[in-house]
Amino acid sequence: MECQPAQARSLHSFYGTSHRLVISASSDTTVKVWNAHKGFCMSTLRTHKDYVKALAYAKDKELVASAGLDRQIFLWDVNTLTALTASNNTVTTSSLSGNKDSIYSLAMNQMGTVIVSGSTEKVLRVWDPRTCAKLMKLKGHTDNVKSLLLNRDGTQCLSGSSDGTIRLWSLGQQRCIATYRVHDEGVWALQVNEAFTHVYSGGRDRKIYCTDLRNPDIRVLICEEKAPVLKMELDRSADPPPALWVATTKSSVNKWSLKGIHNFRASGDYDNDGSTPLTPLCTQPDQVIKGGASIIQCHILNDKRHILTKDTNNNVAYWDVLKACKVEDLGKVDFEEEIKKRFKMVYVPNWFSVDLKTGMLTITLDESDCFAAWVSAKDAGFSSPDGTDPKLNLGGLLLQALLEYWPRTHINPMDEEENEVNHVNGEQENRVQKGNGYFQVPPHTPVIFGEAGGRTLFRLLCRDSGGETESMLLNETVPQWVIDITVDKNMPKFNKIPFYLQPHSSSGAKTLKKDRLSASDMLQVRKVMEHVYEKIINLDNESQTTSSSNNEKTGEQEKDEDIAVLAEEKIELLCQDQVLDPNMDLRTVKHFIWKSGGDLTLHYRQKST
Repeated sequence: MECQPAQARSLHSFYGTSHRLVISASSDTTVKVWNAHKGFCMSTLRTHKDYVKALAYAKDKELVASAGLDRQIFLWDVNTLTALTASNNTVTTSSLSGNKDSIYSLAMNQMGTVIVSGSTEKVLRVWDPRTCAKLMKLKGHTDNVKSLLLNRDGTQCLSGSSDGTIRLWSLGQQRCIATYRVHDEGVWALQVNEAFTHVYSGGRDRKIYCTDLRNPDIRVLICEEKAPVLKMELDRSADPPPALWVATTKSSVNKWSLKGIHNFRASGDYDNDGSTPLTPLCTQPDQVIKGGASIIQCHILNDKRHILTKDTNNNVAYWDVLKACKVEDLGKVDFEEEIKKRFKMVYVPNWFSVDLKTGMLTITLDESDCFAAWVSAKDAGFSSPDGTDPKLNLGGLLLQALLEYWPRTHINPMDEEENEVNHVNGEQENRVQKGNGYFQVPPHTPVIFGEAGGRTLFRLLCRDSGGETESMLLNETVPQWVIDITVDKNMPKFNKIPFYLQPHSSSGAKTLKKDRLSASDMLQVRKVMEHVYEKIINLDNESQTTSSSNNEKTGEQEKDEDIAVLAEEKIELLCQDQVLDPNMDLRTVKHFIWKSGGDLTLHYRQKST
């Protein structure tokens, strides 16, 4: 299970339609239909079972195709998608079968008569989307096919591959009719002009070229980006295209001018033999749409609740994992110094893992360690209504907060009759507490349920779990270990730590029988000191004064004294000959001071007066 600071994970492809719709595909396995005019998601299509890597759109037919790592291609009627609402979101789809490997690229001609897919199989597969019939398989590439384009009537296809080549295919002849070796590394993105005479290409080498398909020796280096090129889109407001929009592995999108490219070619100032380095036509983009900075470094602090991060702009931020929010922007400060400044001599077990692949903090909770960390309410900064200091499980609290809006978590099935209503002054009062009773996470926090291998099962925002459709899908998706905590309210058991307690060699006391003790790993050292004072030191004193006439008086005095204060005044507890802070807990002692295999061993002695 994951939570992220919204489509979540990488957005791989999107298309705008004539209906003012935007269709997007993501590695969260969904295809989303957006109302571009009003800016909201109309529906989420959950047909794919793995990352959705590509979309294709037939403008004349109003047909959209989606494909991804699950090797499936689905066809969607845009007119049907426009009618979707939150309550009316059932849609039928056709599928194209036959792919043997993960699909990374997809193309469909405007007339909707041909669809082509590219995959790690290194071949192009071709279908007729009207009948879903397989037409052909085209071989030639030696690596993943990352980009595809079709001409209007579907007779020719351009493909870009990680093998570094661009190929032009004749679908009528079912063969490659030209190969263009323009780039030094993989070709990941292609665009072509309306006449299908010039191809614009970019990829891993960061260079963007325009190549004349009729004369492969003629190529122009338009620009060189600062990062590998992922996607490109021609500005088709005029012919020839005046500009090219480029997205790279960095977060900003650049607009590069193409206005001088035709004069550049006409003058003969281009590369026709590849022997000399080309000078880029443009050195600066005409326009930049700035993206957000990506988090590139993080450090989990000792309390296993807070994280320090550093982004691509060298800004450092302080985050609260438990509340799923940013606490503070620290600016351009020394990252390592901030880590040192916030170090605490406290040990809390790991209960989550962190991933930065999306450029954001992605927190993963796994059944194996989600419930490993217990803290006291006081240490967590929470106050209890009854004034007590209960022990809180961090993983349990976060799960309850993430699913707070899910109606199923609002009633404990074990006590349903008792909890349902409470008549107070003739009114009904819901006695069931939502969430965890201590804090809430931001309602827009994305939550992703996935399998161990990484495949996403279901993704939603926290606030959406109260919806009828989302609630039903949660019933089918949420694993039992999460149900136990959020629905049944069955908190996990405390972690126990075994240890031995012996008199210190300097105390002069004889060594006790080596009994193996066990206690909660959150037990503070002062509680062990109280145990030593009350159960060991006091018993020794009482046995020595059994015949004393003052024995009864001594017992009365003991009852009046605060055992805790006396223990701290008279007893020292040591580990590895280091006197322990009474505020430390056993797990901190074991982690920072014991540092050895086997069971923890503690020694005690009376303070010298």
